[in-house]
Parts: sequence; structure tokens; C-alpha cells
Amino acid sequence: MPKKIAIFGSGSGSNAENICTYFAQSPDIDVVLICTNKRDALIVKRAKKLNIPTYVFTKNELNNFANLHKKLKVRGVDVVILAGFLLKLPPKMIDSYPNRIINIHPSLLPKYGGKGMYGDNIHKAVIKNKETESGISIHLVNQNYDEGKIILQEKCSISFNESTETLTQKIHKLEQNYFPLAIEKMIKNL
Repeated sequence: MPKKIAIFGSGSGSNAENICTYFAQSPDIDVVLICTNKRDALIVKRAKKLNIPTYVFTKNELNNFANLHKKLKVRGVDVVILAGFLLKLPPKMIDSYPNRIINIHPSLLPKYGGKGMYGDNIHKAVIKNKETESGISIHLVNQNYDEGKIILQEKCSISFNESTETLTQKIHKLEQNYFPLAIEKMIKNL
């Protein structure tokens, strides 16, 4: 039986769509649900286009987790993937899926992790601090922001005239190339 995954996102959903497309024909992994805390997020439109069920929840529902957990259990979810999901997960959720929640972070952790460090905030800080490289970190989720065990890191170089936009493009390319591979590798080792 294939392992079933739910993808959580708050934004455009480009990584979620890429993951869904990557696993569309997989006999081992099946995306069964896309969850979001933003009804008008582009991820909802992408899920509809892909014919993947969506579930929109409130922050209170996430923090309480009981109802959301029922939704995940009904779908038989084995692994949760965070793809641009910005809310901190409650301990109840992390305890319900120990070492089965995977997040992607657009920096080389432990640098530029923690509360408020997402998207352009990270890229601006990386450039401001004159870093010579950045990248992505794919990691397991624990009780602290961006501190779970790292599954995979991939790097890109930063040019002397790098802009937030060009760095964003480089990071996005790494995400598209490596996030599905890291998920696949981690799930096959369950």
C-alpha cells in the first residue's frame, strides 16, 4: 500500500503542485489532501486543478488539532509535508506524527532559521550579511522553529550583485529539483 501524504501550505502552492506532479504516477506515495489556513491562497486553486481534495482550517482549529487530526486520519495520512506553511505546529500535531512531518526552509540551517525567517526576509538577510552561498534545508519538524533533524541540504552560490529576486529564483529551482526527492527518500526509509 502506498504511503499517504498531506501537504500543508499558506501561499502560492508551487512546491505543493510540484510534489503532486512528481508523485502522480508513484505506486509508493499518494498525495491525498492539501491543507491550508488561507481560503484565498493560490494553493487551493492548484489543488482543484490537480483534483486533490483540500481542507481549509483556522489557526484555532490547528492549535486545538482534534478536528484537523480527524480529517487527516480519515484520509489515512502517514506523513505531513510543509510546503510554504507559515504557522507553528502545535505539540499535539508533532506528537501525532513523530518524525513524519517534513518542512522545507529556504536557507542553509541553522543560519537564518526561526520565527519570522521565511521568504524574502531570509533572502534579504543573506544578501545584507554578504554570504557567499545560500540554499535549502529539508528537515523533520520538532517543537522549535527550524531545528529538526536535517534530511537534505543543497547549496547555491551568491553573486556580488545578487538581488532578492535573483536569489529567490535560485532557491526556488533548488526546491523544485530536490524537495520531492528528499520526501521520496525519507518515506522509503519509514
